[in-house]
Amino acid sequence: MGVFDKIIGFFLEGGFWMYPILTVGAIGFAIGLERFIKLSLVERANRRMWSELHPVLVEGDFDRAREMTAEDDSTVSRLLEVGLERQGTVRRREDIEIAMEESMMEIIPQLEKRISYIALYANLSTLLGLLGTIIGLIAAFNAVANANPAEKADLLSASISIAMNTTAFGLMAAIPLLIVHSYLNSKAGGIVDSLEMASVKTLNVITGKSKRAE
Repeated sequence: MGVFDKIIGFFLEGGFWMYPILTVGAIGFAIGLERFIKLSLVERANRRMWSELHPVLVEGDFDRAREMTAEDDSTVSRLLEVGLERQGTVRRREDIEIAMEESMMEIIPQLEKRISYIALYANLSTLLGLLGTIIGLIAAFNAVANANPAEKADLLSASISIAMNTTAFGLMAAIPLLIVHSYLNSKAGGIVDSLEMASVKTLNVITGKSKRAE
């Protein structure tokens, strides 16, 4: 019997509860894949835009910087566009900083969107596995209650072995999902840190240029 046949046999022996666990795990991994692709695209777009925008800011060409951020749809552009627009009308660092903080409060939930669902589906997989095992054990004990005493031990051990499949399968789905959840949290946190770094550098450049202008 090949490995694939063993996997199929293991799944089928687990009974009904293997299907809800499979469904929950598949949804969790689908969300994880979607979030990974989204965050990777955001990260790449931010890195590209910042590498182009930073030299313009250092030169003090804020009009050009405003044009660049207005024409670009990356997250860092959305953040800095607010600050640069405020820089064109006011000179106080506090006002510019508050404007960018407000924009950051809108951006962060979009970056972290649906990531918490992955941990939820990991917990659901574990709980469904335990539920399947408990129900399987109840059915096993009921089945052997009226069985031949000579066959009870063998029948009970076989039933317990099958019932434990759901717990094992639930953990097999939950553990990778928890790893994915932790990785995506870290990835989103890294993007937020890079945005905060870009905002601080932009504020420092604006403040420095304004002081020289005075």
